[in-house]
Amino acid sequence: MQQTLTPHVYWAQRHEDIYLRVELIDAQNLDISVHDNVLQFRAQGHGARGHNDYEFSLPFLNAVKTEVLHRSTQRQVNITVRKQLSGWWDRLTLQEKKPLFLAPDFDRWMDESDAEMELREKEKKKNRLNMESRLSEDSYITLKKAFLFTYNLVQFLGFSWIFVNMTIRLFILGQDSLYDTFYTISDVMFFCQILASVEVLNAMFGVVKAAVVPAFIQVIGRNFILFIILGSLQEMHNKPVVFFVFYLWSAIEIFRYPFYMLGCIDTEWKTITWLRYTVWIPLYPLGVLAEVVAVVQSISVFDQSRLFSIPLPEALGSSASFSCVLYIYLPLMVIGEGDNGQHLYLNRSFLGIREDTGQRAISEAVFLPLHASSSPREVGVHGVDVLVEGSVLGVSCGGQFKLLGSV
Repeated sequence: MQQTLTPHVYWAQRHEDIYLRVELIDAQNLDISVHDNVLQFRAQGHGARGHNDYEFSLPFLNAVKTEVLHRSTQRQVNITVRKQLSGWWDRLTLQEKKPLFLAPDFDRWMDESDAEMELREKEKKKNRLNMESRLSEDSYITLKKAFLFTYNLVQFLGFSWIFVNMTIRLFILGQDSLYDTFYTISDVMFFCQILASVEVLNAMFGVVKAAVVPAFIQVIGRNFILFIILGSLQEMHNKPVVFFVFYLWSAIEIFRYPFYMLGCIDTEWKTITWLRYTVWIPLYPLGVLAEVVAVVQSISVFDQSRLFSIPLPEALGSSASFSCVLYIYLPLMVIGEGDNGQHLYLNRSFLGIREDTGQRAISEAVFLPLHASSSPREVGVHGVDVLVEGSVLGVSCGGQFKLLGSV
């Protein structure tokens, strides 16, 4: 029958921890726990009395945490116990007389002054690392804000050029300007809409806290109209519907992107906010209507040109016109645009914008820059509504709209 023995145990302390080193070679079946400030140790291994079962208990002088960290090596078992309160103990055990198996660990031993000096060094190192981390995080946030501000500025300038150019041409040329819009404006519109893909990439790679799918749908929907419906068919280039699509898109964006730009610099201009959440009410349905008209007008052109025709098995025929796809796309587009319009309306109600004064009425509203996504989202948690829209994060509770937190 194996005899239960006590191993040699060596100890040292710091202000936060107790360190124990148990002299036990090839320790197995370790059972180490702390209950009621008493450490219980059981294991099998090769100690001072050969290969046996070894165990001991240590009632600590003061309170300790129940979590025990231990690591077994080929020659010993290292145990770390956290003190409940930081401080220096006069001794390790509750009883004044030291157990016979317990001895100081002179390899790790320190007196109180040395331990305090080590603690100060650790605090300095920790503070230095925290400072470096904060500086690195602040640099990243600053760089991100600069990038998002630049992106929104470029988009604002692009859509402003489109809007101003088309307005001037309309006043000078009248109805004639409706028929050559594509030839004079399309290059800049192509640039702005291709650049809008950045909003999807920002959400995808975590540059902004936004859902990828809504941003993807927003960008793909417009690019489908621009590149497939209008850009690929020469017969569509001189149609007046191009003017209305371009003009309505740009009229919405010249207020959206300044709103995001101001959010990137933690600034709010009430007029811009009111315009951003108001001008869409007439413009957005008109824009959807213009897109629907463009798709409907392109159906006959696709039927005649057979462009993008879909090959079919010989039993079914040679090919199917791309217009079949458009018949499916039309209701999906209307549903998607309607859902997005509902989001805009909810956000407008969320912010408490009223028509009676022509100004925004938001109680103690604060905006925080997050991203440049064009897809608003709301999340309700226990009566608290969180709004993430564009470059703005807000929280509303009980009719109040306030800052949620820092990025």
